[in-house]
Amino acid sequence: MANMSFSTSPKGANNSNQNANKTVTKIVIIVIIVIFLALVTFNCFSIVNEGFIGVKYTFGKLTADNLTPGLNFCIPFAEEIRQVDTREQVYEVIDTAYTSDTQTVQELKMKLNYRYDTSMMSDIIRNVGVDNVESKLIVQNVAKISKNEIGKVKAEELVQSRSTVQQKIQDSLTEMLKPSGIIVVSFAIENIEFEDAFEASIQAKVIAEQDALKMENKTKEKEEEAKQVVIAAQAEADSQKLKAEAEAYAIEVVQRQLANSPSYIDYLKIQNWNGQLPQFIGDGVNPFVNLETATSSGGTTSTNPPQNNNDNN
Repeated sequence: MANMSFSTSPKGANNSNQNANKTVTKIVIIVIIVIFLALVTFNCFSIVNEGFIGVKYTFGKLTADNLTPGLNFCIPFAEEIRQVDTREQVYEVIDTAYTSDTQTVQELKMKLNYRYDTSMMSDIIRNVGVDNVESKLIVQNVAKISKNEIGKVKAEELVQSRSTVQQKIQDSLTEMLKPSGIIVVSFAIENIEFEDAFEASIQAKVIAEQDALKMENKTKEKEEEAKQVVIAAQAEADSQKLKAEAEAYAIEVVQRQLANSPSYIDYLKIQNWNGQLPQFIGDGVNPFVNLETATSSGGTTSTNPPQNNNDNN
């Protein structure tokens, strides 16, 4: 006798559950596809910021080194874009050095400003590596060149001519780093410290030189004052000489004029007359008396001749 099984669920309910499961599965698959496509699309683009350039690698191989700032396309999972900072870089170091007269520079503080030559970025990446530029190129060259240049001068020259030594170091660094794609913007020796005893001697010498310069300036000032006195005296002498020569010439002209025309003396008298008549004119025998002047001055003048006390009766 055959076994028979009976289901308590209706046939329509089974079909409905199967359709619902299929729908959910389709939705999940669609969501996964959308997410995958979104991720792929997002990874197709890479943003390069301002002040940087983009470097593209394809399966680890450098294929582009000049991607501009902005949105750049790349193939997902096959290409990668990295950013390289092309702005000015700063390297600072404190080191020791020795001058040609064996003085120790205990604290030599230096600063180098540099940037990458973007036209040689591929060479920098392949030969050195952007992350290794400072450790492989900057550190050793700054130490070597600075100590070499400082070792050529005496300690006092280093103090007095720091800018000259600084410029020589910068020129040498420029020449050394340029073939590697490093552009030197500036170099500065920011601080120099010697041993206390040497700094004290330098300070004493500077003070002595300043005092000597003050004395020299005072001497020059006195010399200049003396020169001005001599110049003034010479000018006065020249003036008196010219004046005397002018007076002598004037007298000579008058004498020549009188020799040629005796009446010229009368012309000179008229020219120099102040318009007032003299009170007395003439010699002691027959003087002319200005009566008007005498009267106005309050005096009394008699017109009678003086009496002779010795007249006979």
